[in-house]
Amino acid sequence: MNSLIKILSGGLGFKVQLVAILGSLLLLGIILGLVRNRRLREEHALLWLLTGIILLVLSLVRPLLDILSRWMGIYYPPAALFLIGFGFTLLILMHFSVLVSDLAERNKRLAQEIALLKRELEEIKKKLS
Repeated sequence: MNSLIKILSGGLGFKVQLVAILGSLLLLGIILGLVRNRRLREEHALLWLLTGIILLVLSLVRPLLDILSRWMGIYYPPAALFLIGFGFTLLILMHFSVLVSDLAERNKRLAQEIALLKRELEEIKKKLS
């Protein structure tokens, strides 16, 4: 509640903080909508939800963001928020790269198995005719 009062009171970072909060809420809303419409599976949405929640918390609790940015050596706290979001995005990209690599390998194996089955089927057809 205290941070909400600070947000409403304005200040230098008011617009930046408001944009960060709205952006985080928008991200969370999009993720939940995709999961609800079954366009994004729950296990893939977890990293996105974690990212959105962390960004929202850091946007709402400015002192926490200030402490975190000082700890990282960043002068402008919203830049730290951007860096954290970017870091989570890289983690998500790495996760999906691993998934795509696994799927490509599975696809290759299945294509090879189909080719072998087709060959066996052709051999059986030749024997029967």
